[in-house]
Amino acid sequence: MAKIKVVTDSSVQLTPEEIDKYDITVVPLTITIDGQTYTDGIDISREEFVKKMDESEELPKTSQPSIGIFEKVFKELTADGSQVVGIFLARSLSGTIEAARQAADIIGKTKEVTLIDSELTDRAEAYQVLAAAKDAQAGKSLEEIVNHVEDLKKKQKLQMMVVNLNNLIKGGRLGPLAGKIATLLNIRIELHMPGGNLDVAKKGRGKKFSKNFDKRVLKDIEEHKHDIKEVAISYVDTPEDMEVWANKIKEINPDIKVLTRVTSPIIATHAGSGAYAVFYTTEDF
Repeated sequence: MAKIKVVTDSSVQLTPEEIDKYDITVVPLTITIDGQTYTDGIDISREEFVKKMDESEELPKTSQPSIGIFEKVFKELTADGSQVVGIFLARSLSGTIEAARQAADIIGKTKEVTLIDSELTDRAEAYQVLAAAKDAQAGKSLEEIVNHVEDLKKKQKLQMMVVNLNNLIKGGRLGPLAGKIATLLNIRIELHMPGGNLDVAKKGRGKKFSKNFDKRVLKDIEEHKHDIKEVAISYVDTPEDMEVWANKIKEINPDIKVLTRVTSPIIATHAGSGAYAVFYTTEDF
């Protein structure tokens, strides 16, 4: 039976230990900020990126991996006859999965390379990647792995709080007038990703809106405290506040694993300073 290898992109929220233990290949995106281009996770850390982003007047630019990079990765991974499962961030956020598809087609590896749109990103994407990698190590078939990932995808959700709309305004996602009004009124937004689409679920003003978001999420965790496998909190630049969050979750159920880490440059770029997201699943991954 051919070995099955798992590939993902650097927007995923995986620990170095998980990447090593489950032999996951991570293909990095690139970031350009103040005229300098960096390779995500290679020559700039997430913390370094956030610092540069907060200091820059211009919105950073993030780019998907090139088709050439994917060609090289797929050739190397399939050289020994292995199959590849590639799980990437939502198509609505990046053209990464399309670049991977084109690369597999160009080198004639479409039968060896199976691509999955996670319809999410960050730790939610990681749950799918870890499920596939663990299944591969357990010797499960390609069909079993794909079915597991697709089933897990349906039972996940991403909830993000954007507290500063400057990056959305810089990126042209809000018109000049709408952006000015939003800034003056201290508007904050809650984002969800149903079916891979980034949607504004709610909007409100100031810290009270964020606190209500926090309360709703904690209430949901409380209601499912015996079923939740893990809660992950990803943030842009508020580590102390997120540790407070983590402690509140531990108070609900000390047995819940809580992972708190800075998010990827692609998410930080769009979400902006102060943003944070919460992910959790009741399914094994």
